[in-house]
Amino acid sequence: MSTTEPRVISHWIDGADSPSSSGRTAPVYNPATGAVQAHVGLADQAEIDAAIESAQRGYQIWKTYSIAKRQTVIFAFRELLNARKRELAEIITAEHGKVVSDAMGEILRGQEVVELATGFPHLIKGAFSENASTGVDVYSLKQPLGVVGIISPFNFPAMVPMWFFPVAIAAGNAVVLKPSEKDPSAALWLAQLWKEAGLPDGVFTVLQGDKLAVDGLLNSPIVQSISFVGSTPIAQYIYETASKNGKRVQALGGAKNHMLVLPDADLDLVADQAVNAGYGAAGERCMAISVVLAVEPVADELIAKVSERIANLRIGNGAGVDGVEPDMGPLITDVHRDKVASYVDIAEADGAKIVVDGRGLTIDGHEDGFFFGPTLIDDIPITSRAYTEEIFGPVLSVVRVQTFQEGLDLINSGEFGNGTAIFTNDGGAARRFQSEVEVGMIGINVPIPVPVAYHSFGGWKASLFGDAKAYGVHGFDFFTREKAITSRWLDPATHGGINLGFPQNN
Repeated sequence: MSTTEPRVISHWIDGADSPSSSGRTAPVYNPATGAVQAHVGLADQAEIDAAIESAQRGYQIWKTYSIAKRQTVIFAFRELLNARKRELAEIITAEHGKVVSDAMGEILRGQEVVELATGFPHLIKGAFSENASTGVDVYSLKQPLGVVGIISPFNFPAMVPMWFFPVAIAAGNAVVLKPSEKDPSAALWLAQLWKEAGLPDGVFTVLQGDKLAVDGLLNSPIVQSISFVGSTPIAQYIYETASKNGKRVQALGGAKNHMLVLPDADLDLVADQAVNAGYGAAGERCMAISVVLAVEPVADELIAKVSERIANLRIGNGAGVDGVEPDMGPLITDVHRDKVASYVDIAEADGAKIVVDGRGLTIDGHEDGFFFGPTLIDDIPITSRAYTEEIFGPVLSVVRVQTFQEGLDLINSGEFGNGTAIFTNDGGAARRFQSEVEVGMIGINVPIPVPVAYHSFGGWKASLFGDAKAYGVHGFDFFTREKAITSRWLDPATHGGINLGFPQNN
């Protein structure tokens, strides 16, 4: 039996690994085996201060770089990431548990924002109005905020930070990233890549930690903004605390995303997309479809088609065995797995029918892994907590409705407004849906409508706190502030300036 202690994962401060001396750590599991593979150091106040002060020094250097020089660094980062993204995907799989192809997909979506950031010069340029009043010009400048904080969730340890930091860095800011303590290594890999790309030390800092680190960022007078993705209660806490301290905030919260299926929809397409959207990444994503609203008489046929597809899903170690990758990996921790199972218990107690039950799943050779099978629930009461609350696992519920309007009203009555989808071949129904649904991101025959990078990501209602969405034009507006300058220069020919040889009237 090995007596080797698991390694301790460090911070990244001043362009180098910075081991924590706080004496506090948290375990980092391999979700497929249940084994502790590392510990991560949790920052104390001295380490929080050191990280933020390093970022402030880095900002003072980075803000002086020309646009052309900043662009060169971002292009270098882009090329390095593209060449080595498989390394990052394997790190994500080892700590999060998602299959490697899911991890690669996560990175590719983050890469889109890096691509957007390479073209940043036209997104941060100001405007000019000549002769706004007689002899008076008015123009504007966009300048960086300074040091900005990013607080990232466990479910997308690469993509979510990449929603923010390419834009923030391109705009001239320095970033302090606090990743989830459950899967902290992706952030360090990204930090090393930035150093290779030529980013000055301190401009990208990784602060490992828990609530103490979060509060350190929220309360620091140096940190000018906070970007967050996570649960709604924490998003609201971050929004209120950071706003109280005078910071800009974009805090993206939870979701309960519905798919409305009309009777004219292609049910094979719907079943395929429901399985992908409900069980991909083991349901641990804020854009997962949680509820299918089936406009009768399609529910029975749709449930049969989804059940058939579930039976063919392969569940296992996300890293693959003998070169064969499964369709779905484990959940992030045993605590989270048990929480997901508790929602299925609630649904069953409330009278729902458990059509496919993922509770108690074990995988040969991985009996201690944090596995939970794809679960399908029919006739779930809309009063059940399993319907109203975000489960964040591979649980798909079906609610039978009689009309388009009944389905629309159910979506609009919910607490959240993150993403939704409609499946239909009727363009008029789709157009009415996109107009009337109270949700920030809408898919028409697309189950997970995450916008491309030159649009912006964010929901409505309890799914977004703050005025700015992630990336796109919203992102560049968020990470810059504008100066408006009103200027008058007197004509040297008439006001005694330097002699430029203008004709004089005697």
